[in-house]
Amino acid sequence: MFFVTPLNRRFAAPAPRVLTGWRFSKLASLVRKSAMSHIVHPYSYRLGIIKDWKSRWFGVKGEYQKMLKGDILIREFLEKSLRGMYVSDIGIERGPKLFRIVIRTSRPGMLIGKSGEGATKLKNQISRFGKKNKLSGIENMKIDIEEVRSPESNAAIVAHMIAEGLEKRLPFRRVMKQTIDKTMANRDVKGVRIYLGGRLGGAEMARTEELKKGCIPLQTLRADIDYARERAHMTYGDIGIKVWIYKGEIFSEKTPKR
Repeated sequence: MFFVTPLNRRFAAPAPRVLTGWRFSKLASLVRKSAMSHIVHPYSYRLGIIKDWKSRWFGVKGEYQKMLKGDILIREFLEKSLRGMYVSDIGIERGPKLFRIVIRTSRPGMLIGKSGEGATKLKNQISRFGKKNKLSGIENMKIDIEEVRSPESNAAIVAHMIAEGLEKRLPFRRVMKQTIDKTMANRDVKGVRIYLGGRLGGAEMARTEELKKGCIPLQTLRADIDYARERAHMTYGDIGIKVWIYKGEIFSEKTPKR
């Protein structure tokens, strides 16, 4: 129970006012939402505990900013050019004579292409983009494409599926329900939460819709929670998509295998 003491200069010790009813519920919800785990990104909240960095390198003094900017530009370029390929995440590794890009996708065949033509074309595109933006290490670039074996338990791929369904003009509630049922059918998944925001169904006023099944323990650091954001590009505006997938707790000191 919360007590609020109003400011009153005439009285030295005013009687506290008890919050009940809707005032108590509103204040309690604000306190719950202000928790650290509800504000911070679930991935960064668990970095160094059960999650690993997506960029792995040590920057030389004076070159760190350029290398970090290069990673951001390459990721943005790949996310835009590989949209629809169900890309989970993009890892970047750098060394003295090494520049390795690891692309994890559930459709490696479409990305690699016939006889590796797709991978070669993608490498040439990244090289031209790197030279245009004067990125360092592009001349030693190597691309590795890895397959995501369980796409239904990957938050980024699930978010892509939802965006694809919304862009096909399917009813958003049906898309949410079917996606949750398909994701929960995976034995590794313990809980799913989907959040949509925007002009849902083409409505005049934007609103939010949320659907959840199972548990999502955001405050537990050993909880393996996958989180992703995506946008569905509609004719009347974009719809924001957020997906949380809980895969159980990790008790070992090693980071989980992707």
